[in-house]
Amino acid sequence: MSTRMDEEEWEHALLLFRACLPRRGRKADDRRFLEALHFFTVENVRWRSLPKDYGHWHSVWTRFDRLSKADMFAPFSTRWLR
Repeated sequence: MSTRMDEEEWEHALLLFRACLPRRGRKADDRRFLEALHFFTVENVRWRSLPKDYGHWHSVWTRFDRLSKADMFAPFSTRWLR
């Protein structure tokens, strides 16, 4: 079973993700961030074990923590848990 998303799926996921983000702040690489979250969950690793390809682990964790506290992921979990 492949857990990789094709380009069409990525475009759809990024549109949904960006629609939930605030409009201010610096522009980050959203796809790389989502790929890091995907790797984190699928591989069941610690944050410190994220490969360098995804950026510094602490930056990824900080963004995840901030977005989680703002309930940014709530629309995704309720949609996909049905």
